[in-house]
Amino acid sequence: MSDVPSNKPYLIRALHQWCADFGFTPFIAVFVDQSVEVPMEFVKNDEIVLNLSAEACHNLQIENDWISFQARFGGVPKKILVPISHVLAIYARENGQGMSFPFDPNQAKTQKRPSEQGGGEEPTKPSRPSLKIVK
Repeated sequence: MSDVPSNKPYLIRALHQWCADFGFTPFIAVFVDQSVEVPMEFVKNDEIVLNLSAEACHNLQIENDWISFQARFGGVPKKILVPISHVLAIYARENGQGMSFPFDPNQAKTQKRPSEQGGGEEPTKPSRPSLKIVK
């Protein structure tokens, strides 16, 4: 039973679509630690609330392991990376309807960041190329 993938990313995508279909503004509440990439000046009590509307974010990708997008904070564009495991809730700003999720720090394992798909910030230290002789 432990091999069954989580339904959490599917529920997040469904509620995001529900908000978009009915003209609501989808917000997510996120637990922030070292694996989350957000502007730290907006984090309060290890949490941040992010607007996932089409007007607020660009290049939104809600994948099975990560949510990534670009948004402006104080007029400055930032790349946002949130592990699905760190999403505490998704809800509509206008009426508060949505879903919350339990956060289990033991389950929030260190995940590899999604590969950069062009542009954006510079990648972490590139590995040194190596050659191998094959006979």
